[in-house]
Amino acid sequence: MIKNNTPSSITKVSDLLQVISPEARLEILLAIGAGEACVCHLEAVLGYRQAYISQQLMALREAGLLTTRRDGKFIFYRLENPEIIDAVKLVGKLAGLASSALAADKRTQQSVCGCPVCSTMLAAI
Repeated sequence: MIKNNTPSSITKVSDLLQVISPEARLEILLAIGAGEACVCHLEAVLGYRQAYISQQLMALREAGLLTTRRDGKFIFYRLENPEIIDAVKLVGKLAGLASSALAADKRTQQSVCGCPVCSTMLAAI
């Protein structure tokens, strides 16, 4: 029995791992890890429906992993602590994946939406 770890400390780690464990949430974290993103961008990049992405974003926000910024009709999500990406990549390495297997969001012309972030990126291409 480990005496120096209180159940509340272990519970916090367990709770965090449970929050990020669904595949869609990991995909969202990796997509946002490259920079902030709106729901419509995540929809274009990940291929999930808007309602499903919104549910996953709510869980990540409630866990304190994401913060938001509004720009007109768009709400942009970004990581509260970017070190979560390092943790996800470390777990991937422990699972035997190459470091490139969990690459962050790769914004391409095929995966952009009409939000201001994507519009700015397209103008630069």
